[in-house]
Amino acid sequence: MGISVLKRSVLAVSTVLLLAACGYSQSEMDAKQHELDRSIAELKTAKQQIEDDKKKKADADAKAAGLSEQLKKLGVDLENSKSVRDKLEAAMNEYKARADQLAAIEQRFRDLKARLDKLNAVGLKVVVRNNRMVIQLPGDVLFDSGKDELKQGGKDVLLQVAEVVRGDTTLNQRNFQVAGHTDNAKYPPGGAFKDNWGLSLSRARTVLLFLTGAVGDKTSKDPKKQGGGGLDTKHWAAAGYGETDPLAGDVTKQSNDDMGKNRRVELVLQPNVEEMLNLSTIK
Repeated sequence: MGISVLKRSVLAVSTVLLLAACGYSQSEMDAKQHELDRSIAELKTAKQQIEDDKKKKADADAKAAGLSEQLKKLGVDLENSKSVRDKLEAAMNEYKARADQLAAIEQRFRDLKARLDKLNAVGLKVVVRNNRMVIQLPGDVLFDSGKDELKQGGKDVLLQVAEVVRGDTTLNQRNFQVAGHTDNAKYPPGGAFKDNWGLSLSRARTVLLFLTGAVGDKTSKDPKKQGGGGLDTKHWAAAGYGETDPLAGDVTKQSNDDMGKNRRVELVLQPNVEEMLNLSTIK
């Protein structure tokens, strides 16, 4: 628009000069002078408009360059954000897989607990203690005081335990530890087992040997012919804890009732490495 005005103004000036040379009247000259003044004013305005347009273009170019730089930086940030998002997504997928794995393990232990609960019918307790699933066998049912020879009643109980484990494919393939425990009464000097450690370990060994012994004739009246539990030896081990892990009271102070609870043998279901989770929710 400014360039068009400029051309028109130049044409007006040229026309006035031409008329003066050709001898026009004063009134005609005045009219043309007025037109010339107006054209000169328009010319100035056009020049100013051109300058303004140039400045606007320069400003627009600067803004475009700035915007381009911002977009470039934004593009870099977006790449970084995508990388972070990908890492978070991978971490979430890994967490979900682990959560699903733990849920499956927990369900497996719930199933094992349900299988072992069959032993409640014969008066045994199946509990979760120290994050282990445990079958608790009262020591006084199994052994006489200070002895490591199984009583007949103890054998009957162990045969029922073995029958449940042996008859269940899942349980029969699990690893168990036979753990012997005593009360805090001091072992008499000169005794055959030296100390409570020795007594508890010997009792655990006796239970282990009976559970893994060959199955005999259950109907026989001869204890030697009745045999053992028939469990697979590669899934069983024995340990003695003496008085160090009491169920009631503490190592230094126990009532008579506490001592009765602490004299026991436990069959501890051993978790596999991938099963190291909190079992406190298994009730």
